[in-house]
Amino acid sequence: MQTAEANYQGVWGNRIGFGQRPALVVIDFLKAYTIEGAPLYAPGVVEAVAQTPALIASARASGIPVIHTRILYLAENCADGGMWVKKSPVMKAMVEGNVLAEFCEGVEPTAGELVIVKQYASAFFGTSLASHLHAQGIDTVIMAGCSTSGCIRASAVDAVQHGFRAIVVRDCVGDRHPDPHNANLFDIDSKYGDVVSREEAITEIAKVKPNCP
Repeated sequence: MQTAEANYQGVWGNRIGFGQRPALVVIDFLKAYTIEGAPLYAPGVVEAVAQTPALIASARASGIPVIHTRILYLAENCADGGMWVKKSPVMKAMVEGNVLAEFCEGVEPTAGELVIVKQYASAFFGTSLASHLHAQGIDTVIMAGCSTSGCIRASAVDAVQHGFRAIVVRDCVGDRHPDPHNANLFDIDSKYGDVVSREEAITEIAKVKPNCP
């Protein structure tokens, strides 16, 4: 049997590259994924968090928007999580006052950076993210965060469907197991966007002119 790479060659995997006006979206780097013993704990996310400060620093230095997302339920019994919370009740930890719903240290927002609160997997679903990016003339969404098979994949799919170049930074996304992590990076890179190394992303970010209109 052919390898997946051989089977896809010449059919999927076209590169889209970076556009002229990128934004960095840091998706759900929350303590639920990094505190050992927590139900959502994911070693791959711990590694991704450690890799991401340099990426965020490069974006801030180049003056490109840095946007953060977090899952947060506000309704009684997390009713605003709808069917997703019924499918995955572990997500009920994402409420105000629970340490698991707090941002991880070292990758948290700074003053003035937009925080998008979401209730579902995609950073775009039910939020103002797409409108905000379009209003700023953003053409490229660079993604870091977690989890690769959940919120990263969902956000990458929605990014391309909203007309953005979807770029996922391989070193800066993580999951609880390498198999779904690698499989979803393969799918994203094949069909929805480009999966790149942190070094490549930082190099491209450095090319952006500050306050580029």
